[in-house]
Amino acid sequence: MKSTGHADLPLHTGTVPRWLADRMRDLGTLIIESLLINYGKKEVLRRLADPLWFQSLGAVLGMDWHSSGITTSVLYALKRGINPRAKDFGLCVCGGRGKYSRKTPEELTYLGEHTGLDAGKLITASRLCAKTDNTAVQDGFQLYQHNFILSIEGDWTVVQQGMNPATKTARRYHWCSQNLASFTEEPHSGVTGENKGTILNLTDRAAAGTRAAVLSLALEEPDRINRELKNILQPDTPAPAEIRNLSMPARHNVTAADTDLKRLGAVLATAYESQPADFDSLLLTPGLGARTLQSLCLVSEVIYGTPSRFRDPARFSFAHGGKDGHPFPVPTRIYDESIRILRDAIEKSRLGYTDKSGCIRRLHETAGQIEENCCPEADFNAVLERENRNSPLWGGRTVGS
Repeated sequence: MKSTGHADLPLHTGTVPRWLADRMRDLGTLIIESLLINYGKKEVLRRLADPLWFQSLGAVLGMDWHSSGITTSVLYALKRGINPRAKDFGLCVCGGRGKYSRKTPEELTYLGEHTGLDAGKLITASRLCAKTDNTAVQDGFQLYQHNFILSIEGDWTVVQQGMNPATKTARRYHWCSQNLASFTEEPHSGVTGENKGTILNLTDRAAAGTRAAVLSLALEEPDRINRELKNILQPDTPAPAEIRNLSMPARHNVTAADTDLKRLGAVLATAYESQPADFDSLLLTPGLGARTLQSLCLVSEVIYGTPSRFRDPARFSFAHGGKDGHPFPVPTRIYDESIRILRDAIEKSRLGYTDKSGCIRRLHETAGQIEENCCPEADFNAVLERENRNSPLWGGRTVGS
């Protein structure tokens, strides 16, 4: 994957409450485990390198749907969930925010000593990713987070984020070792951040001549460089083409315009209206109701959906809400049911019983069929009204409660 994207990520302060952080760890780890079972480690790394899928994952985990905090909280949750099972998963998450980002080389050295992987090569990759985004791409954002996720085979993905305090925005950068031929020529799998127009990007393919000139200038006498600077002209150049773009507003509330209402309508129809007979093994689960099916349908899409399904990450916040109360408080009882059912499905599939995991997959497939053939758009206001009305019944919580 070599597509690029951008998104507005307003900087948010504060911490994730423990009651949500632990649930994010549990559900996030189960989603990764399901991806491993169905697709393998390379696909997990590819998805983490997709800015839109990553944002959708954060939303389905109940984090604020639009903020920069998704990056920190999701990666911390995955590190807590994946690393204790690193031998089983064949994956490990290194680095983190602030001082933890600077421990990445130490963690990679440890992994190299215990797995036989070339730690020196991995550390070089980690440092080049950070150096490129801080120096070769001068877009006004200084890195403060760096996570290096790698597999036992030596494949890796880097997710790192920078902030611009003046504009109170953040930019997230994604790298992936798959199909990476160069660290200095179009290496990114994606970049998310506020679009500020044309920037200095020495990693662009068209900048090959510029990179060569920079190296040449480094060998020249300073006086000659000063003379040449007087004659430099800087013609306008078009911004590089962007493919997987994402724009996140500063406001907290989710609006109808942020979601694909037809797709949301298909999810609701699957959960509340169709409930086909081949979901028997799910429907017979004690305590399972339509509201839990709604969450599981969106979780299923995160696991089984194709890249085109993640262009409206806000829709995935209708699985488990958001800690800031938008689009509604986190329904902890529904969240716990989602975790329990997905965990049960994975455990049974490992034992050879695939009925329940097959049902979870068909939730996404059924919603897609309804969306294509007979689905009305969701009544956005009615959905919000129902969620907030039932919030006390479903254990609704926010960061302040």
